[in-house]
Amino acid sequence: MGFSPIGEYRPGTSVLHRLPVGTKLLGLVVLSILAVAFRGVPTTSALLGLAVIGCVVGGVPVRRAARSLRGMLVAMVFLAAYQTWQRGPERAYVVVGALVALLLLATVFTTTTQVERMIDAITRWLEPFRRFGVRPELVALAFSLMIRGIPLTLEIAAETRDAARARGLDRNPRAYLTPLVIRVVAHARATGDALHARGIGDD
Repeated sequence: MGFSPIGEYRPGTSVLHRLPVGTKLLGLVVLSILAVAFRGVPTTSALLGLAVIGCVVGGVPVRRAARSLRGMLVAMVFLAAYQTWQRGPERAYVVVGALVALLLLATVFTTTTQVERMIDAITRWLEPFRRFGVRPELVALAFSLMIRGIPLTLEIAAETRDAARARGLDRNPRAYLTPLVIRVVAHARATGDALHARGIGDD
């Protein structure tokens, strides 16, 4: 299985491991809002510092933190270049630095939180909305499939890229993107068929 860009759970006894799921998720949301509402060099620097502290406290290995950013590396390079060209290097630092910080914080969250605990929390939070037609178990299932599907999608992408490179077509976007989309869609359909065979979603 490939490596998830948002990290995989790593057992531990740190304070971040012991925090309730809701507290960690709320903190991540608040920090994301602050990154947008108070955009600037001080905010970005503080977020980056907090992200590094979170990685240390949560026991996130350096290699895992680096891999969590690798999937967005190309996009971040282009974004940094565009922001530097349009509004200068300070703006590039603010925008890209905040993105890096939030990705690392998300990695800390998923590295210190079991997927099962996330699903249980989501189901519990949505239970009051059952009276309005919401089915918490289905929402939690969708969330679980999304989380578990990220590493598989990355694995498919890596295999497709290697196959295109072996044919000497690594510089041809179509040779990479077309089979990638086809394989991802095929997996999604297979998952849907499996769920349907179990009677999930018939109603």
